[in-house]
Amino acid sequence: MGVFSNPAFDDHERVVFCHDAATGLSSIIAIHSTTRGPGAGGCRLWAYADEDAALTDVLRLSQGMSYKNAMAELPLGGGKAVIIKHSDFTGSDALYERFGEFVESLGGAYITAEDMGMSEAIMQVIGSRTSYVSGLPAEGGAAGGDPSPKTALGIYAGIRTAVEFRDARSSLSGLRVAVQGVGNVGYNLCKLLHADGAILLVADMDEARVARAVSEFDATPVGLDDVLSVDADVLAPCAMGAVLTEESIPDLRVGIVAGGANNQLAAPGDGQRLHDAGILYAPDYVINAGGIINVACEYQGGFTDADVDESVMRIGARLKRIFERSADNDVPTNRIADAQARRFIGRN
Repeated sequence: MGVFSNPAFDDHERVVFCHDAATGLSSIIAIHSTTRGPGAGGCRLWAYADEDAALTDVLRLSQGMSYKNAMAELPLGGGKAVIIKHSDFTGSDALYERFGEFVESLGGAYITAEDMGMSEAIMQVIGSRTSYVSGLPAEGGAAGGDPSPKTALGIYAGIRTAVEFRDARSSLSGLRVAVQGVGNVGYNLCKLLHADGAILLVADMDEARVARAVSEFDATPVGLDDVLSVDADVLAPCAMGAVLTEESIPDLRVGIVAGGANNQLAAPGDGQRLHDAGILYAPDYVINAGGIINVACEYQGGFTDADVDESVMRIGARLKRIFERSADNDVPTNRIADAQARRFIGRN
């Protein structure tokens, strides 16, 4: 499948294929929009089924970053990168250094950071070859470091807002939350929810992650095939996207979907299906913007960690306005958010 014929292509400004035989690097960088500033978004390391799957993912993710950065009122456009994890993938410093050189060659059109499969240590290696990088270790209370705790903080704020809006509950005590994926974001979200008295049901392909959540948060383990149909108040998808589909939505037994995964809707029409089912959906690129807010504050400089937290907590107010407009106009929340985001980037 070609780039322009890919259904996920949305007039992207630039798509760059990065290959280096010596290190085994196979990467794609997609820049969706630079209307508001340089395209910013993390680099994802993943074992894709094939190159078409990697291309579709990076196109969808970079579009989502345009929307996310616009809705978070950041002076950034949308970009994303993926590194394809082949069966013989080594993950050497030389590979990440070469990726950093590709990022540098774009002259600041794309700013990279952490996403799935990456770490602060890897970002430091990438940062040895490019200045267009964020997610580096923070020092002295400054903004920076692993953005996943800030992503989790924004989701936590969004869940509190959604619960108050839909169920008129000011407390999360006793709330049943099913968390799909307890990696960096999901784990930190569970920590916040547990501290607030929520009852957690968790699922992950990594049994060690599930065991940690059970041990630390008294969570109940749920099978991967069952988490989307478990009886709960909130479903928080925090793994891969496209989990909300025409097939899965009828099986949902929750009143709210609010999680950290990108591109949770397999198709735009799935937002209408959630709306028709009476399920309140927090648009993913609005609720999970905490990480990119942290990245932006680090990259711009002059912000403290406390400044980041204050900005991240405003995610709740943004979601409330979307929920209110959705209810007032009987329109799915994703359509409200999409229309607003596209106006912000001049794509209407």
